[in-house]
Amino acid sequence: MLCLRTPFCLSFSATKHLRQLQARPSRSCIKMASTKTVEHIVLFKVKEETEPSKVSDMVNGLGSLVSLDPVLHLSVGPLLRNRSSALTFTHMLHSRYKSKEDLEAYSAHPSHVSVVKGYVLPIIDDIMSVDWVADDLATASLVPPPGSAVRVSFLKLKEDADKDTVLGVVRGIPESFKQISEFSLGENFSPGRAKGFSIASLAVFPGPRELEAVDSNEELVNYQKDKVRDQIESVVVVDYVVPAPPPAQSASL
Repeated sequence: MLCLRTPFCLSFSATKHLRQLQARPSRSCIKMASTKTVEHIVLFKVKEETEPSKVSDMVNGLGSLVSLDPVLHLSVGPLLRNRSSALTFTHMLHSRYKSKEDLEAYSAHPSHVSVVKGYVLPIIDDIMSVDWVADDLATASLVPPPGSAVRVSFLKLKEDADKDTVLGVVRGIPESFKQISEFSLGENFSPGRAKGFSIASLAVFPGPRELEAVDSNEELVNYQKDKVRDQIESVVVVDYVVPAPPPAQSASL
């Protein structure tokens, strides 16, 4: 599949927001304060034999949307690994917002609509989107550093599952895996394209090596899985590496 290993992957961070914080030294403590952040993950399955240039157009088009005011962070590109056999996605977009209203403004913006219609929909076979509110992210870490490895997990619960138990187990994952530098967890609030998955988490690692170190500890990984195995109907897990940011781009397409 040509799109799986194409070189087109871009990371975009809204540096305009960071500059505003840095310009106010008397309020520098804000940078380390915890805040509610809206996480937006979209998974794409690009059609087989899609021309690399069209994949590049999709990635560049989506990445240009970082210039829209509501966007705090945006990164898009090919997956490092798809660990889900049933849903074979190839690319991921991760973006962050201050509020649900900001996410709605981004989604409805004419530039976003134009990119989706012109560059995304014509070349994809499948799409999945999950949104949640993260309560414990520090403002200073809203933009994962280039080279960071990101693991995104979606859980679909059984009808009789104890949701609070599952959330408690997932919330404790960083305590068992010290390689995790940032962890985000929440319940999906946008069911339209979530395919029935209701709990989402995002773990950031310094790099792929630290992520692989977690996987190599099979005994501990299986121990964590066994805690919720009977509660889960289905799981989607994908890995992604945050690429270096490109030169500034415009959202005018």
